[in-house]
Amino acid sequence: MAERDEAERRLSSALEAAIGLIGTTLDEAVTCRELAAFLARHPGGTATVSLTPGRETNPGSQAPPAPQWATPGSDAVPPAAAGTTAGTTAAPGAMSGPHAAPLAPGGAAGPEPLHTLTAPLAVDRERPLGTVTLARTTALYTGADLAVLRQAARLAARHIRHARQLAATEDIALHLQRALVAEPGRPHPNLEIAGRYLPAGSHTLVGGDWFETVRLHFGRSLLVVGDVMGHGLEAAVDMNAYRSALREVAATDLPPHRVLRHLDAVVAEDGARRPATCLLVRVDPERGTATFASAGHLPPAVFGPDGSAELVDLPVGPPLGTGVGGYEPATRELGQGDTLLLFTDGLVERRGEDIDVSLARLAGLRLPPEPGPEQVVDDVLGRLDAHHAEDDVAVLAARVRTRPAT
Repeated sequence: MAERDEAERRLSSALEAAIGLIGTTLDEAVTCRELAAFLARHPGGTATVSLTPGRETNPGSQAPPAPQWATPGSDAVPPAAAGTTAGTTAAPGAMSGPHAAPLAPGGAAGPEPLHTLTAPLAVDRERPLGTVTLARTTALYTGADLAVLRQAARLAARHIRHARQLAATEDIALHLQRALVAEPGRPHPNLEIAGRYLPAGSHTLVGGDWFETVRLHFGRSLLVVGDVMGHGLEAAVDMNAYRSALREVAATDLPPHRVLRHLDAVVAEDGARRPATCLLVRVDPERGTATFASAGHLPPAVFGPDGSAELVDLPVGPPLGTGVGGYEPATRELGQGDTLLLFTDGLVERRGEDIDVSLARLAGLRLPPEPGPEQVVDDVLGRLDAHHAEDDVAVLAARVRTRPAT
């Protein structure tokens, strides 16, 4: 009775330790390493975790090797072949896979039999994600050891599935946003434009950053950048709703500040949409002017023919969705060769830094003379290291097309 109580206590202690040590992140590779490290101590031996390939291969093509993680135990033996059972002897085999850790020197199988345990990496009756194998030469594995292996594998499988579900959601949101941002409306031919969208890293949920161009009457074009608060698929969906509403309102050819008022009222009535900042610029190439209206957004910059930058001073109203309104217009001239740059906060903001310092960094840039929209976008993104920004980035640059001399 005392021995059984002690065995149950050890089993309970091992399973409690597994909960704290396996699945500390939403990274399946880290989870597999944590599982292998845990099993190397509980019950002990060499633990090998092998994931099955996650993608289908074309007919006739060779499937990629399954990723594999291994942690040598105290007796450092080669991993057993998948499918072996407790108490059997397996011939030594080489470990393969790009993530396999090298075994300790002197790990060749000796005259002693190799005892192994194998369990599926699965939750209940779900399709296994791979296999987990334990191997050692010191002693047979027990029923308690098998219970620890199965429960630890089950715990790891659940975390891996969660990680894959998150990755799938991120992928859907990213593809949705890229598709939406990559196809803005077409401005009049009298404008040259360039735009970019950069997500904030491969494992970060995308945000609601976007840009748009809308043709207006009399050769004018409306330029737009916006940023829905938050991240993820919901932010991308709300961004699309804002964009659709903007196109509809802009078609009425209202002044920019009245477009913002209308959008603010519509969104405030909905209540289900997240607030968003937005900057509108109506460019009139015939008059050489730009009229601005801002809903809580950072000011745009103008790069002159000499490559110097200047921030546009304009009144800023509250973000869209508050229902407060109070948007005002500001108009300035656009000289020949001037390039407008609209951007979201991810371009300039840095953690722990005052926003005025961030904007001053942008205003201090000096580009080569006569920079067009493409060069402005490329140079600004590069010099501000926007590809490593902490937030996603959307930028839109525009320049009035030079008329040929007559």
